[in-house]
Amino acid sequence: MTPTPDTPREWLTHLYRTAVERAQPARQLAAHLPPPPRGRTVVVGAGKAAGAMAHALEAAWPAQAPLSGCVVTRYGHTPPRPPGVPPRIDVLEAAHPVPDAAGVHAAQRLLASVQGLGPDDLVIALISGGGSALLGLPVPGLDLPGLQAITRALLASGASIHEMNVVRKHLSRIQGGRLALAAAPAPVWTLAISDVPGDDPAVIASGPTVADASTDADALAVLDRYGIALPPAVRADLAAGRHETPKPDHPRWAMCTVRLIATPHAALQAAAAEVERLGLRAYVLGDALEGESREVARVHAALARYALQGHGPLRPPCVILSGGETTVTVRAPAQAPGQRPRGGRAAEFALGLALALDGAPGVWALAADTDGIDGTEDNAGAFVTPDTLARARALGLSARDHLDRHDSYGFFAALGDLLVTGPTHTNVNDFRALWLR
Repeated sequence: MTPTPDTPREWLTHLYRTAVERAQPARQLAAHLPPPPRGRTVVVGAGKAAGAMAHALEAAWPAQAPLSGCVVTRYGHTPPRPPGVPPRIDVLEAAHPVPDAAGVHAAQRLLASVQGLGPDDLVIALISGGGSALLGLPVPGLDLPGLQAITRALLASGASIHEMNVVRKHLSRIQGGRLALAAAPAPVWTLAISDVPGDDPAVIASGPTVADASTDADALAVLDRYGIALPPAVRADLAAGRHETPKPDHPRWAMCTVRLIATPHAALQAAAAEVERLGLRAYVLGDALEGESREVARVHAALARYALQGHGPLRPPCVILSGGETTVTVRAPAQAPGQRPRGGRAAEFALGLALALDGAPGVWALAADTDGIDGTEDNAGAFVTPDTLARARALGLSARDHLDRHDSYGFFAALGDLLVTGPTHTNVNDFRALWLR
């Protein structure tokens, strides 16, 4: 039964699931497939949706047409195999958001699988968010521990996904278009699920099969901007331009095609249509919002409070929707010795929103990651209610203290306000919904 506006938490969850369902590979992938080639079809891929994309491809590809290959997804993100669909693509798993040895092995397998192909063969690349970390194959002079240290520093720096992926492309032997080069002369057909503001295929999973306009100098500038150390030899290589990626004018791209099969915009529009079907107004602020989670939350709270006062273009009762990819900059002092940040950008947004709303009546909200995992914990996100702060005070919890320590997970867990879905097997980034009654 469809939840009604009398059940705010269930209704907000329903809108989240509506957005996620719109981005499921099983619903979207088949319509974007090319015809089988005269030769072989080899599948490669990486990302949090890669397992589901591989299963959707196996189900849609003609049974008599050759199909083989492998993809890599995050640990625990391989969905159950659809009944009656025989396995033809290997699904590997590796670590996210910090790469591990399994990711190195997966990247090596993907590169090996496209060797020796000819012009009558076809490579289908299944790319989704998370692939940058899952394909951890560092350039010469940089070992896995070094790549892990750089990744951790970037994640804590507050760098945008565009900035992080510029670095990743220039420290990788497979990203930034290099996988497509390795597959020459076979054509490459990339099917991508976007998790990045602007839907730039060169940013999704650091663009292993598309042209890259960024430079070694750009990567070095990002690292210097955030004070992230590099091994001297790697710094010298970047300064000398020795890790340049294939640029848009490279002739290889004439044989490469990209199709976006799911985007944040389409997911938000599906949720908006559901809001309107249930008789309320829907306002989509945008699918590409970036910035510090707590600061983006303050803007959302200001809009909500202004609307509830009868001002501005938003007319309650309504639902405000937004997407994009916010960031969390871990600043000292964040934790006591031995503690670590708990909670990702969605829960940090929710905690910042609760503080900025300060108990304003008539606002219920959900912030969640569409892949089902917010950061490194087990929740997709968290709910905010008009009495969030009051209930917290009754438990002796300080919302400000938890925000300062980046412990949004602990705060909302104590209130019973976490959204836990498990992996959704897709990824179109942040989902935020504020219901104004």
